[in-house]
Amino acid sequence: MKDLLSELAAWETEHTPSASSAPPTARAVVVRTFGSAPRPEGAVMLVSGDGRMAGSVSGGCVEGAAYEAVEHSRATGHSRVIRYGISDEQAWDVGLACGGTIDVLVEPVVSDAVRVAARTLGSAVITPLPADAPGPTSGHHAPGEGAVPATALVLEAAGSLAGTTGDATADAQLVAAAVDALQRGHARTVELLDRSWFIETFPRRPRLVIVGAVQVAIPLVAIAHTLGYETVVIDGRATFATRERFPDTDTLLVGWPDELADQIGLVPDDAVAILSHDVRFDEPAIITALARGCQYVGAVGSRVTQAARRERLLAAGVDSQDLERLRGPIGLDLGGRGPAETALSIMSEVIAARFGGSGVPMRERQSSRK
Repeated sequence: MKDLLSELAAWETEHTPSASSAPPTARAVVVRTFGSAPRPEGAVMLVSGDGRMAGSVSGGCVEGAAYEAVEHSRATGHSRVIRYGISDEQAWDVGLACGGTIDVLVEPVVSDAVRVAARTLGSAVITPLPADAPGPTSGHHAPGEGAVPATALVLEAAGSLAGTTGDATADAQLVAAAVDALQRGHARTVELLDRSWFIETFPRRPRLVIVGAVQVAIPLVAIAHTLGYETVVIDGRATFATRERFPDTDTLLVGWPDELADQIGLVPDDAVAILSHDVRFDEPAIITALARGCQYVGAVGSRVTQAARRERLLAAGVDSQDLERLRGPIGLDLGGRGPAETALSIMSEVIAARFGGSGVPMRERQSSRK
């Protein structure tokens, strides 16, 4: 949705109440997928009051059906969830590869809650779906008549819930599900209180803080950038921390990492990779990142180095449980030794930590489920 804000703003600037009587912008959004769906949960299509379209829910012929459903929703003032499924033989013709099935919520207007969340980021909008929406299992489902859009709940950036289901336990469960979805950066639908709730996430860009402007940091910035991460590179040596070496990093700072933590606003959502291999920089950075609860804290060094470092950190007052969160030696065992290969192993571990991945080969993971 946030990628379509410019189109939304342009349409509505053209059609101010004084200039036109065009209806408000309506939308369709994917709320659940089964099989190899071409677009993920949270994919959005907007339809302007004069019939223009932006975004996509399938990339195929389902788009036409969704467009008609949006117009019907606008005419009735009701939200509906429609299940679009297709057989394998027809899949490619309509843009639903490999027999995928999608549930699409169509809404007569783009809610204020969604508009605000898409602009501010770091929050999630939790929309109660109509009672006649299809459930969490696949299979044919005739679309119902829907209902007047219900008031959405909002998980605010501070982690509090604006609004209530009327049930404190259910509120807590929705907060936990929304926090998890926001951390993963994915929308999802959950079942609670005998109905479906669509959690639409508007996450901040994930951030990787790299301490040590060493050779490995150069490809690490490039890989992180490709994956959509904001990057910060910190080093106390001005000759290493230069724009010539790191042209693509978002922030480049010279100084002590513990002293710069406030300047960059180091928070628990951040990942921190400590590559300097210098006790003067490594250990203050580790202490600061662990104290701030960063979701990933990794540091270079052999197992011997890590053991000696652990003893020093314990002596410095670092809690032993906090120290268990330190990933050292840093990275997953990919077998490579070059700077780019090492950077890939580090970024792989960062991703695994973010999404709760095991790091084992998919073949082994699949076989263990049989």
